Amino acid sequence: MTAAVLPPTAKRDLETISLIGFVHGVSHFFHLLLPPLFPWLMADFGLSFTGIGATMTVFFIVSGIGQAMAGFLVDRFGAARVLGGGISCFALAGVVLHFASGYPMLVVVAALAGLGNSVFHPADFTVLNRHVSQPRLGHAFSVHGLSGNLGWAAAPVFMAGIATVAGWRSAALGATLVALLALALLYWRRQAIADPLGYHASQHGQTSGPAFAFLNSRAVWLCFLFFLLITAAFGVIQNFASPILQALYNLSITAAAAALSTYLLGGAAGIVLGGFLAQKGDHDRLIAAALGVAALLAILLAAGILPGWSILPLMAGIGFCTGIAGPSRDLLVRRAATARFGQAAFGRVYGFVYSGLDLGLASAPLIFGGLMDGHQFSQVLVGVAVLQTLAILAALRVGKAV
Repeated sequence: MTAAVLPPTAKRDLETISLIGFVHGVSHFFHLLLPPLFPWLMADFGLSFTGIGATMTVFFIVSGIGQAMAGFLVDRFGAARVLGGGISCFALAGVVLHFASGYPMLVVVAALAGLGNSVFHPADFTVLNRHVSQPRLGHAFSVHGLSGNLGWAAAPVFMAGIATVAGWRSAALGATLVALLALALLYWRRQAIADPLGYHASQHGQTSGPAFAFLNSRAVWLCFLFFLLITAAFGVIQNFASPILQALYNLSITAAAAALSTYLLGGAAGIVLGGFLAQKGDHDRLIAAALGVAALLAILLAAGILPGWSILPLMAGIGFCTGIAGPSRDLLVRRAATARFGQAAFGRVYGFVYSGLDLGLASAPLIFGGLMDGHQFSQVLVGVAVLQTLAILAALRVGKAV
């Protein structure tokens, strides 16, 4: 079977894109299951910033390792079942958090949430590539990225809001309810993402070579490197932008936080535009142009010579340019996956490549934390520009290697 999907229609494409977008938003929501509750958890359990922060290291380590493995499960058993398992892990994490009696249980919560998170990129992108018609793939990846940003934005308000009114244990139950609602929706509309009956049997053994043959692909390794670099740059901004801007430009805590929010909103707007631009092709060049401008803006920000009023539009510009590259980035991985291995290997290729995302987020604080402790704030922003430049080189090499 060469085309293992139903004839694409606009209605079916829209349902698939919407469902996958929603569950991806839920996965990003659970990225921030614990961080909004840090003040309450630290007070109740007598934890330090280092101790409570280590829970997020556990989250990303489990997610990264699990993501590389989850792709094989997607290829073997189908994305719908694997997504259901991931959301179930989120629900269980919320329940364990509600009954947490000490630090070890918080580590278990982080591990469960990381395990749940690990399935989404290989499963989501497998569904989108198999079920969405080619003319709408760019928009599908755009919605996917945008929904993730919205999930990030919703979690702090939801979790901290409930914790303020009713306590952090009630917030944990609220998160559990979010997961259960997502699981119910996924089950109800499962036909929108399920592969046709007998698909996996017909595809078994149809990849080019053994199960791990994709690890011999230069393009796949370059995609992994690209994700590691670009996500490490994002992690630096996400973790350290506020204190950097306070130090370099004497911004208040509120203004610095607003600048970070502006960066994220700019990224969301860039993702929307990037979905349209990605349909024109030349993905590696579009990525290079967008990240090139973002790197130049980061250097300008590092110089510390700009007036305070310019920080918000500058941060928006960095986020916007980075967001533009998002849909093209995902289509570039699709080229690398299909060039040699076909549709039957979507899960394992996406799982391995996107494990670089978790590694980048986990490594950014470790790499740049020393510079922050040494008050070398400009050098941190220069490091962001360097990471983005290296990501450009990796993307261009992917285009040649595919």
